[in-house]
Amino acid sequence: MTPSDPPVGAIAGTTRGAPGEAPAEAIVGVTEAMVRDPVEAPTGATIGATVGTAAGSTLESPLETPAAVTVGKPVETLAESQAGIPALEEPPRPAGAPTRARATRAQRIGAVIALLVATWLVLQLFASVLLPFVAAAGIAYGLDPPTTRLTRLGMPRGAAALLMLLGLIAAVLLFALLLYPLILAQVGILFGRVPQYVAAVQGWANQELVRLQQSFGSDVVNDKLRDLVSSQAGSMLSFIAGALSRLIGGGFALFNVLTLMVVTPVVAFYLLRDWPRLIAMIDSWLPRRYAEVIRAQAREVDRILSAWVRGQALCCLLLAAYYVVALSLAGLDLGLIVGLAAGLLSFIPYVGSITGGVAAIGLALAQFPHWRGVFAIAGILVVGQILEGYVIYPRFLGDRVELSAVWVIFALFAGGAAFGFLGVMLAVPVAATIGVLCRFWLRRYLTSPLYLDPPNRPAAG
Repeated sequence: MTPSDPPVGAIAGTTRGAPGEAPAEAIVGVTEAMVRDPVEAPTGATIGATVGTAAGSTLESPLETPAAVTVGKPVETLAESQAGIPALEEPPRPAGAPTRARATRAQRIGAVIALLVATWLVLQLFASVLLPFVAAAGIAYGLDPPTTRLTRLGMPRGAAALLMLLGLIAAVLLFALLLYPLILAQVGILFGRVPQYVAAVQGWANQELVRLQQSFGSDVVNDKLRDLVSSQAGSMLSFIAGALSRLIGGGFALFNVLTLMVVTPVVAFYLLRDWPRLIAMIDSWLPRRYAEVIRAQAREVDRILSAWVRGQALCCLLLAAYYVVALSLAGLDLGLIVGLAAGLLSFIPYVGSITGGVAAIGLALAQFPHWRGVFAIAGILVVGQILEGYVIYPRFLGDRVELSAVWVIFALFAGGAAFGFLGVMLAVPVAATIGVLCRFWLRRYLTSPLYLDPPNRPAAG
């Protein structure tokens, strides 16, 4: 190939006739150049150029065309390459096409606020009927990992979801058949002994007041104060017993056995069967600009929430089993309900321990005629605290759950005050989401100029 020969890329992309004519001679020139000297044919030449591509560039002289044209590059980017401008990945829009509008910061903030307001209104308007659906969503979220494993083994998604849901229902029914009669019997014993406990507390209060009156004189502790304290002690116990009975009755009315036993399993089955499809649909709704950021934060929330739910469930079950067995072996009459309450309430930091400890010590003082039984109950509670703080929680929770105890307590009480039991169920997921978002924005702030800008130095005087 001689220097006087026109470059192959120029031949492939140039015609000398009118722009509308088919450049057959250009294609023939490319073939003849390759036959004459295929080694010198530029690798960047548009060998596979179509007739329409060759017709897209009409120059006065073939020497004016660059010797190397990028393979497969559209003709519209040739002018940019000649001008030294790098070609964009996205081809430019045709002339006259409308420019794509970009969302402003005010629009993005307004969309977030509108979403939060809509969520709040839905919770306010439908809080009384959302409980079965929220419970079903929680069941589907918890059963999704084992259902996915069964699906990977070859089982259809619907069959796997049905199998997991039937297993959960069987476990709940087994628990109810085994423990529900015992719990009802012990609750009946508790209500029957309330008058005895009231009389015992009144007698103890009178004895203490008599001792104080002998020690400090009748001017400090008189008979009216003694009668007032003893009557108020009995009234407090009666109030606690009545509040407990109202709480149990209200709880059953709130749960609405028919709704929870019929609606919740049906909704949970459909949610569990369609869980991957629902996640994919929600993912398709994410704004494209922030999709990766939102996915990363959602994965972090899922990691924290799943670890917290699994860890707390195991911890509550282990603590409940320990307290029930230990208190029953120690001879406490109401050891079953006290142990279950102490174990199952331990997902609220310190609440389960305090509730179980106060109830167990109080019942032991009323039941045992000597201090040896009370000390045995106190020892069981101390061992339970050691197991909870140094064995069970570090083993099943550890540092994987970035939810502080104070934050969880506040979230549970705030959710309960705002939306009742529905708020309690939503409290921990919302707390986990808020915690992840706060840590994300804190990382953004620590790498932003708002934090990294150095202080202004005073001018040299």
